[in-house]
Parts: sequence; C-alpha cells; structure tokens
Amino acid sequence: MKFLLTNVIFTLIWGAISASFTPANLLLGFAAGALSLWLIRRELRPVTYPLRPLRLLLLALLFFRELAISATKVAIRILRPNMELKPGIFAYPLAVNSDFEITLLANLITLTPGTLSVDVSEDRKTLYVHALDCADPAALRRDIAGGFERRIREAFER
Repeated sequence: MKFLLTNVIFTLIWGAISASFTPANLLLGFAAGALSLWLIRRELRPVTYPLRPLRLLLLALLFFRELAISATKVAIRILRPNMELKPGIFAYPLAVNSDFEITLLANLITLTPGTLSVDVSEDRKTLYVHALDCADPAALRRDIAGGFERRIREAFER
C-alpha cells in the first residue's frame, strides 16, 4: 500500500513538473515511478524517526533565515572594494550520528551561501567545512552547533 501511495505522489509530481495531466502522461509518470521504486526496493527501509511537524517547521524556518542572512553577508562582502576574506577549512565535531542526520546537516551547510561541506571523517565524528571567511572557526562551530545541528537533533531524536 505504501508503494502505491508513493507512486501516486510521484505520478502527481510528474504531472506538475511536465505541466501535463493528460491520461497518457500520467500513465507514463506512473510507469516511471513504479520502475524507480522497483529499482530501489532493497534500499527502502521503514522510517524509524517520529514525525514532529512543528520541529521540522522550525528547522525549515531556521534554514530560510540563515539563507537570507548568509546571502546578504556574502553579497556585502563581495561588493566591497577590498574583500578582506580569510577562506579556510575547519573541522566540526559532530553531535549527530545517523547517516540521515549527518547528510541533512552537511546539505544545510552547503546550501547556505559562504559555506560548503567538504568531507566527513571515516569514523563519522567530524565534518570538514569550507568557509568563505574562516577568521573565527570557533564562532562558526558555535553557530552550527546552536543552529542547524540543534534543530536537527530536536526534529529527529529518537
């Protein structure tokens, strides 16, 4: 039943993206969705995280806030005649431990202007982050820990 519901959602997304809800196009979307789900069937595992809509909303709002602030800061920095930047890579010790949480944190960091997730250590305890201005890595670590990582832990703790 879950696969059917997922495939119907995929079909509707297909129709919206292609801007055509004709029966032939929806059938094609349904077939493409079914094939996609069949190809990844062994990788699909039940979600073990409890659903916390309010916490997820707070995480999304934090992301959009950080996105706006970072975009403004980067724009101001690059428009100055003397861009006093100190780019660098710093190590961020991870408090999150599941693959999903680490991936989500890394993606949120990468999507924020001025920062880029570079790598995760073999033991999955350290995330390496490139910052456009790495003059104060301790402050950057505090921002990540008190922002994205804290909200991820609140939204997805078991």
